[in-house]
Amino acid sequence: MKNILKTVCLVAGVFANSFAHAQATKAPAYPLITHNTYFSVWSFSDDLNESTTRHWTGKNQSMLGLIKVDGETYRFMGKMPVSYKNLVADGETKPYTAKYTESKPADGWEATDFNDKGWKTGTAPFGDDPKMAKTLWKSRDLWVRRTFIYKKSEPINKLILRLRHDDDAEVYLNGEKIAVGPGANGDLLPVDLKGDVADKLKDGENVLAMHCVNTGGGAWLDAGFADELKPVINMDVKTAKQTGVTINATQTIYTFKCGDADLKLTFTSPLLMDNLNLLSRPVTYITYSVKANNNKAHDVKVYFGASADLARNKPNQPVIAQRYIQKQLSVLKVGTKEQPVLQKKGDDLRIDWGYLYVAAPAAAKATQFISNDMQTAGSFTGKSMPATTAGGEGAFLNTVIPFGRVGSAAVERFIEVGYDDGFSVQYFGKKLRPWWNKEGRKNMLGELKQAAVDYKTVIAKCKAFDDAMNVKASAAGGLEYAKLCAIAYRQAIAAHMLTQSPKGEILWLSKENFSGGFINTVDVTYPSAPLFLIYNPKLAEGMLNGIFEFSETGKFKHPFAAHDLGTYPFANGQTYGEGMPVEESGNMLLLVAAIAKAEGNANYAKKHWATLTTWTNYLIKEGLDPANQLCTDDFAGHLARNANLSLKAINGIGAYAMLADMLGHKATAAKYHTIAKDFVAKWMQMADAGDHYSLVFEKPDTWSQKYNLVWDKLLGLKLFPKSVYEKEIKYYLTKQNEYGLPLDSRKTYTKSDWIVWTATLADNANDFKALTDPIYKYATETSSRVPISDWHETTNGKQVGFQARSVVGGYFMKVLEQQWLKK
Repeated sequence: MKNILKTVCLVAGVFANSFAHAQATKAPAYPLITHNTYFSVWSFSDDLNESTTRHWTGKNQSMLGLIKVDGETYRFMGKMPVSYKNLVADGETKPYTAKYTESKPADGWEATDFNDKGWKTGTAPFGDDPKMAKTLWKSRDLWVRRTFIYKKSEPINKLILRLRHDDDAEVYLNGEKIAVGPGANGDLLPVDLKGDVADKLKDGENVLAMHCVNTGGGAWLDAGFADELKPVINMDVKTAKQTGVTINATQTIYTFKCGDADLKLTFTSPLLMDNLNLLSRPVTYITYSVKANNNKAHDVKVYFGASADLARNKPNQPVIAQRYIQKQLSVLKVGTKEQPVLQKKGDDLRIDWGYLYVAAPAAAKATQFISNDMQTAGSFTGKSMPATTAGGEGAFLNTVIPFGRVGSAAVERFIEVGYDDGFSVQYFGKKLRPWWNKEGRKNMLGELKQAAVDYKTVIAKCKAFDDAMNVKASAAGGLEYAKLCAIAYRQAIAAHMLTQSPKGEILWLSKENFSGGFINTVDVTYPSAPLFLIYNPKLAEGMLNGIFEFSETGKFKHPFAAHDLGTYPFANGQTYGEGMPVEESGNMLLLVAAIAKAEGNANYAKKHWATLTTWTNYLIKEGLDPANQLCTDDFAGHLARNANLSLKAINGIGAYAMLADMLGHKATAAKYHTIAKDFVAKWMQMADAGDHYSLVFEKPDTWSQKYNLVWDKLLGLKLFPKSVYEKEIKYYLTKQNEYGLPLDSRKTYTKSDWIVWTATLADNANDFKALTDPIYKYATETSSRVPISDWHETTNGKQVGFQARSVVGGYFMKVLEQQWLKK
């Protein structure tokens, strides 16, 4: 008996150790508040107090955290708000004209006396988005020379370059290099200038010269100068020492040393998919646990501040802020004065309707007040200033939580941050409310009160889920793979909005973040689906319902599936300029089959059988040897005779046969399975390239990841011989770069979601790890500090394009395989 107990304890210890090691401690960006594409706040730096917190797009959405220990104040989150005075306006503030060229100029192009008469004249900002840029730039390189007049008057406190670049940029003032910006920074961000740059500003004519390289994805260049103003009050604030960070599926946990006290800070977005009301409720808990680290008692207070920028698209939009005292809660609320509900659509946008709430339970005995940016935290640090009671452009919501005397036993308090958007999307002309308030009978104050009541129960469920997911992912693919899943979980979910259609169906609508801004894109749904197939297949149905309605109501009049339902948040019909007929039809068929596998029945397929039949017949006609069509990898351009796209069509036909069999249509199942099998034989012949299968039929010098093949394995379609998988995996292992397997033979960039799908074809753990470990290396070493990009360069680990997309839900493909193997 003692031996058995020892064994049990040993096994428990091993699993506990695995939990710890399966938790991610490094990521390109760290999720803090993650509910939907508009309510999504991240830290873009390893230390939480190293940078201002941001929306996933990169725009500042400042949250500030301070702790006072025996009168000494430490900053543990964000940066102290600063104000700027424009000296030389950037193009977004006031468009300016400049000389530019896209051909490499002669040496000395940055000098003040350089002759630029042969250059073109354009208006800034320069970029590739015709809706945003004043001058279109779509080539690789751009050189810009801007002549401006500066009048010296008042002394400059601190000269700041305001620079937005995509990608690598170098900046010169009057011939001298003053800044270098690697990669893309996503916004007009302040750049500290070293040395005496302010002295280089002449009284009179000056030249600002810039060179930017578009290495892939988006393109942008704009700059101006500002003076960082001195604070109205001088707050003596020290920097807390961050001692650790852990990323789990639903929580990000930081630890800090703040003088004589230790702080544990936990952000919990309870995205538990077995409870749609909880999943949809846009309330994040921020938990503070404080204890002394020297066996003495100390007076402790904690401060939380949130900028009105969380509730607006641009920082100059006027807002109105209010304070409420409820029986159970103290509440602050802020929103734009204008409230333009569902009036904007596009990619690089933040919400500017609805209201942000910060709530503290009555038991926390918190003090709340509203201030402008420059007054923020003044009363907390002891440098008191009068607080304002309404908004304006610089409203800040402030909460102070007293902990009293704190000793070696941890004392815990929490606050809630919530967002009520009122209406979330427009669906075929009708405004839809979020799922949590789909009938319009609830309000955010009620949700905040209920969330406070639920706190202990929800936190316990989140911790249990996180542990269980770590175990499941570790067992499926190893510790590094489990860490990737932890990094991806909240990102994949928070790129969606949950609502209900007028017909009463679930709608789980994605936004195609930083790759067009489309809503409910089918080839974004397709790679995202594994996560939702694992944890709630009804959400997978919710990703398809709108596409079926689009076809079945006659609004989309084609014999193949649509690409999207519009541009977020308007789901009124496809806005992508070109269809992907084979791609999207194959995607829909495979996903419906996957739902049937997950649910154990084909009832969902039965509802849409006529449509599925139409799409399958289209694949039979056009899918084996595809014409010059786009596929999901549209960034790589058109491609005829795409062997991987053909795989999708063949598996789609096989999936239809599988569904027919589940529905009892045995003759139909046999007919379509035979067609698919015949196609396989032809595919193997056309794609044969000796030691691998080609990217393009009958071009043996090409190759590509055959990620679409994975469904043959997972669905048990039994179409392709196992030798096809084995040959491809063996070949891929010879093509690896430091940060992963390239997508195909055309470029060295890759898609990390597809790598996981490809790796799932492997029949052993070593080959799976060999293909996926470089993705984890990319995630922990990339210089691109954004919510993880699924499109990166395998040679240097830099983001090529895309960020914060839901497709990282595809990282869970190996977990899905393991779950289905147990059935």
